[in-house]
Amino acid sequence: MSDKPQRTITIWFFVGALFAVYGVLITGCGIYGLFHPPEVVKAEYNVTLWWGIFLTVFGVVFTIRFWPRKEQLTGESGGETKGK
Repeated sequence: MSDKPQRTITIWFFVGALFAVYGVLITGCGIYGLFHPPEVVKAEYNVTLWWGIFLTVFGVVFTIRFWPRKEQLTGESGGETKGK
């Protein structure tokens, strides 16, 4: 085995990235809807734009929070222990 710390990637990183991508796509549809409003009731609220922004922010937060990083190995430093 290698002494180097391994990178761990959780499923939540990919979930966050997927939410961010969907959020960007839906936000684009919402921006398009600003200039070409659909003929539906309450179109002035532009729900597509708000949900797109929410999904983008949610996805970016998840992606940053669960970004793959090296594990910190405890007890395998090979040096002196703290406090002694």
